[in-house]
Amino acid sequence: MNIMFIKQIFIAFDNSILYYILIINFIYFMQLILAAFGLYDYVKKMHYSDYKKYTVSTNMIPISMLVPAYNEESTIVDNIKSLLSLHYPSHEVIVINDGSKDNTLKKVIEAYNLKEVNQPIRYLIKTKKVRGIYKNINIPKLTLVDKENGGKADALNVGINVSKYPIFISIDADSILESDSLVRVIMPFIEDKLTVAVGGIVRIVNGSKVKDGKLESIGLPSNSLAMFQIVEYLRAFLTGRMGWDAIGCLLIISGAFGAFKKDVVVQVSGYSCNTIGEDMELIIKIHKYLRQNNLQYKVKFVPDPVCWTQVPENIKDLRGQRRRWQIGLMDSLFRHKELLLNPKAGIIGMLGVPYFWIFEMIGPVIEVLGYILIPLSYVLGLLNTSYFILFSVASIFYGVILSLGAILLEQYTFGKYPSIKQLLKLSWYGIIENFGYRQMTTLFKIEAIIRFKKFRNSWGEIKRESFNE
Repeated sequence: MNIMFIKQIFIAFDNSILYYILIINFIYFMQLILAAFGLYDYVKKMHYSDYKKYTVSTNMIPISMLVPAYNEESTIVDNIKSLLSLHYPSHEVIVINDGSKDNTLKKVIEAYNLKEVNQPIRYLIKTKKVRGIYKNINIPKLTLVDKENGGKADALNVGINVSKYPIFISIDADSILESDSLVRVIMPFIEDKLTVAVGGIVRIVNGSKVKDGKLESIGLPSNSLAMFQIVEYLRAFLTGRMGWDAIGCLLIISGAFGAFKKDVVVQVSGYSCNTIGEDMELIIKIHKYLRQNNLQYKVKFVPDPVCWTQVPENIKDLRGQRRRWQIGLMDSLFRHKELLLNPKAGIIGMLGVPYFWIFEMIGPVIEVLGYILIPLSYVLGLLNTSYFILFSVASIFYGVILSLGAILLEQYTFGKYPSIKQLLKLSWYGIIENFGYRQMTTLFKIEAIIRFKKFRNSWGEIKRESFNE
């Protein structure tokens, strides 16, 4: 009797895990379909749009670019060069040194011959103390703010206080923007006044050539971890973000590159400083605030304004990054748990938030249980061969199809990797990522779940390399 009961438990678990995997793969497949239609419409629109004329138009919305920097001496100067050279009629670059312990502050001051100035600050959001503001009269677009260390969110809030324009863009200090990225990311604000936030696609710069803050040529890295992440980013942005955007349910705008209406962000008290997932936390706060006040709005994703960023090339840094992402996700969901299955929150509460609870937060646990229980059940003779094969196809080969689909979408739409050799290499990594890399990142998420309390407020550090290297 006890043996039969144990068998029934095993079979029930196995069935639940299989159904879970089939459901999530179906969701991914639907996102791929929605993304394909969305990308087709976007590319068609841009083909007939003379958007380049806006790069010199004096009627464009002015933009403040906020660059939080903590120990970014390797990349910060190239990053600033890139931002100052963007093709846009009116924008300012505000670099916020968040109490760096390296030579970040010194390098920026010396590179641009900055002098400390007395500039009043409108404290729209409460922040840590500002120690000084530096400018060069011959480079009016650039402002350097030195402040006490308070974390990325606090640095961005200082940037909001110092900024003078109605739209601000947050960008990481290890990132490079393409020359017309500002025009492309600002278009949703121009086309629809209901737009309050826009996310742009983030691509991986590892393996590409950068000179004087400009991307000279696009290449693929020799490092395998970076290659896996290129496929992962293509899938996450070109299918995931595009899919959520298609149904008006976007809950994440990457902290590496996002544009916001400043007044809306100020109304929700800016970025939350007591979380390491400040990017998702801000978007959820915006959704929540505007829905509670019955205000119409849109949060959009644009696949074309490209931000190129560095990614970890060793397991230690990758582990820290993924652990931080998972903890930030969990923290945001816990803070706003009242949105879960809340009909007053509309599609956000009934679809977006439940998805992240079930498939992004709890998902890693279910996935690991599947890897353990289903093979074990097969070995013990509790599962037949066809069932085991179905599980294998659902959990692995479906992932291969989705990765290859994202690569094909990239080639069809933007073609950043045009050579056959590059496409074959991407496709190969899209296949083999399902045999080790994916499981490894899932274990990093499991660690984050187990050690949530310990690392809840720990950002950690990733070693950056100079772009010229």
